Amino acid sequence: MHTVVAIKQVPDTSNVRINPETGTLIREGVPAIVNPYDAHAVELAVRLKEKFGGTVTVISMGPPKAAEALSECVEQGADRAILITDRKFSAADTLATSYVLARTIEALQAEGPVDLLLFGKQAIDGDTAQVGPGVATRLGVPLISYAVAVESFDPAARTAVVHRQTERGIEVLQTRLPALLTVEKDVAPVSRAPLPNLIRAARYTPETWTASAPVPFDPAKIGIKGSPTIVGKAYTPPPKKAGGQVSVAEKGAPAAVAEALAKIKAAGVGL
Repeated sequence: MHTVVAIKQVPDTSNVRINPETGTLIREGVPAIVNPYDAHAVELAVRLKEKFGGTVTVISMGPPKAAEALSECVEQGADRAILITDRKFSAADTLATSYVLARTIEALQAEGPVDLLLFGKQAIDGDTAQVGPGVATRLGVPLISYAVAVESFDPAARTAVVHRQTERGIEVLQTRLPALLTVEKDVAPVSRAPLPNLIRAARYTPETWTASAPVPFDPAKIGIKGSPTIVGKAYTPPPKKAGGQVSVAEKGAPAAVAEALAKIKAAGVGL
């Protein structure tokens, strides 16, 4: 069984800053981490490998520094890590990113069958939740988003039963394989990496793929050329001010309620 997990290295959310002039994230000097949802996707892949055998390949499109995130995935138990990095990929939006990842997965499928594709439900720096579904659409495979549990998995029968979170509750879906899941944190709590994995990760160097080798990417579909998204403005919202208070002890309940309702009405908030 072969599982491919796509991950992203993101800024630590507690340290996110925005350049007021360019409206872009300031990444220099900011600690970087594996996108938390992606870490749970890797954990799920490793648990399935331990139960059913096979291999786990982790891929990531990003700058050379993203190799650190891939090494962390090897610590978790991934067998192979691929960094897709090139200046030509810079400024990619979700459309261009999904194209690059889909082409990479197609190249892996040419090497041998891929049974399962795993993505975190979203990246915490962009919060779009678009890349996983975009890759599924490009590859023409079933998509189950917001997965919280894998009830059953049968590589021989090429089926899986997955639970997904919705606003109305939990849906239980059966899908054929290969399929793509975007996962929530509940799908597999991340465990402590064992010592052999730590040693292997320290000695492991992720493979590096560029815009031209070993997979040729269409120059018109990558980077800024392949990104039709236009960001009008990005900024850090100002801190919220504390709201007014009405004291029941000082005014009594009827007067306090009447004053609160009057303030709400004056603020234009509908009841």
